[in-house]
Amino acid sequence: MNSADPAVIGIHEVRKSYGARTVLDGVTLEVAAGEFFGLVGINGAGKTTLLKCLLDFARADAGTLTLFGCSSLMAEARAQLAYLPERFVPPYYLSGSDFLDYMGRLHGVPRDPARRMQLLGAVDLDAAALERPVRQLSKGMAQKLGLMACLQSDKPLLVLDEPMSGLDPMARAAVKQHLLGLRKQGRTLLFSTHLLHDAEVLCDRLAILHGGTVAFAGSPAQCCERFSAPDLETAYLRCVGGPGAQGSGARS
Repeated sequence: MNSADPAVIGIHEVRKSYGARTVLDGVTLEVAAGEFFGLVGINGAGKTTLLKCLLDFARADAGTLTLFGCSSLMAEARAQLAYLPERFVPPYYLSGSDFLDYMGRLHGVPRDPARRMQLLGAVDLDAAALERPVRQLSKGMAQKLGLMACLQSDKPLLVLDEPMSGLDPMARAAVKQHLLGLRKQGRTLLFSTHLLHDAEVLCDRLAILHGGTVAFAGSPAQCCERFSAPDLETAYLRCVGGPGAQGSGARS
C-alpha cells in the first residue's frame, strides 16, 4: 500500500465499556490493503466487541473507526466487505442453497453453479447439504455455509469472527488453503481466532488484545522474537502471562 493511501481499516483510540467494565481502552490498529490481520486474546479480551464497533453493531464510547478511508458508520463503507459473526445462525426455514441465493442477491452476485461447486470444495462441504433445511445442519456444516456466503461475495475485505469455529481438521485445512489463495489475489482479511497455529499460518500481522489494550502488534515472527519464544503459542502465553510464561519475559 502506498503511504499516501488510507488504510483499509483504521482503528484509533477506540474505547468501549459495558457498565463499569472497560472492554476496549484506547485500541489503535491499522490494516493495509492486501494484508491478513488477526486478532487474538483470551475470552473476553474484546475481539468481538472491536469487530462489532467497526461494523456499527455496537457504538464505541470514544475514538474513530474507518473503512476504506471513510467513517465505518457510513453504509457505503461497509458495502465493500463481507462479515461472518462469531455465533453464525442462518435462517432455519431456508435450505442451504436458498440461503446462498439470498446472500448472493444481497451482495449483488449472480448465481453461478460452477462457482458454488468450487466453494463447496473450499470449505469441504458435501453438495447434498445445500438441499437440506438449515435447521438440520450441524454447527460445523452451518459454519461452512456461512463461510461460503462470505467467499461467494467476492468483496475486497473479509471480516471473520472465529471463522474456524466448529470446523473439522479437513475443513480447516481446506479453508486455510483457500484463504491463502485469496491473499495472493490481494484480498484483505481481518479475523479473530483462538487457534494460534491458524494465526501463524495466515497472518501477515496480528494483535494480541489483553486488558482492553493492544499488548502486541506485529508479525508472528516478530512476536516470537519479542518474547524470546520458539513458537507463537509460547510467545502469546508469555505476552498475556499464561501458563509457562514465568521466568520468560520479553526482550527489552
